[in-house]
Amino acid sequence: MKTEEAILTRRSTRRFKKKQIEEELLNKVIEAGRYAPSGGNSQSNHFFVIRDQKLLDQLAEMVKNAFSKMEVHEGMYKSIVSSITQSKSGNYVFHYDPPCLIVVANKKDYGNNLADCACALENMMIMANELDLGSCWINQLRWLNEDPDLLKLFYKFGMKEDERIYGALSIGYPDTEDGMPERKTVARKGNEVMYL
Repeated sequence: MKTEEAILTRRSTRRFKKKQIEEELLNKVIEAGRYAPSGGNSQSNHFFVIRDQKLLDQLAEMVKNAFSKMEVHEGMYKSIVSSITQSKSGNYVFHYDPPCLIVVANKKDYGNNLADCACALENMMIMANELDLGSCWINQLRWLNEDPDLLKLFYKFGMKEDERIYGALSIGYPDTEDGMPERKTVARKGNEVMYL
């Protein structure tokens, strides 16, 4: 697959098989993230690769509990509203139950933290598509990146006190009939371009 095809055919996967990703493929995805551009070549992203199912379940429960305590207010981003509403109903798994979740943190006082994490996540999604893996960008941990319980958990994993989570990636084998990611090219309806 050429780069253009990997970019144009990448789609989010929200249903995964329980099968673990082979080490070789997972390492390629992680390296793609590590080679992403960063402001001033800071290379300050911190990757947490979570494959332990009990830990993934614990994290899902913690996120559901955190959102269930929140209230919806006017003007709130629709995806946060959805997370709160689903959590209150008790029927919410923020990461879509993948075999692997890659969490990306960076320095909380660094002005390019979110952008650097975004570049890494995009690189990993494109590499995942190249390797016939499904992936989905996950925002919820960023929305909860000051939650004391989640901070405590990630500090236990080795996140530094001056770091916060700015994104995550669910990744695994798609639970599709042919086991392949959805790759239908969808026409763009937005992202206006003006040539000057």
